[in-house]
Amino acid sequence: MTNLSTKFLRLPLVKSVTGLSKSTIYARIAEGSFPKQISLGPRLVVWLESDIHKWMNQQVSAARR
Repeated sequence: MTNLSTKFLRLPLVKSVTGLSKSTIYARIAEGSFPKQISLGPRLVVWLESDIHKWMNQQVSAARR
């Protein structure tokens, strides 16, 4: 990984940043249209902040075509 400033985001923050619900996030992960979570423990998953921002930028680009 080359970006050392990348942060881990937990689900509540991912929901807040994207405006998506928990069920929508996991449904989109299952269909392959949302970044997959990273498991850090048996009850802890996170997302890379850079992956979430990249996904958001892709959504904006697709909407403006």
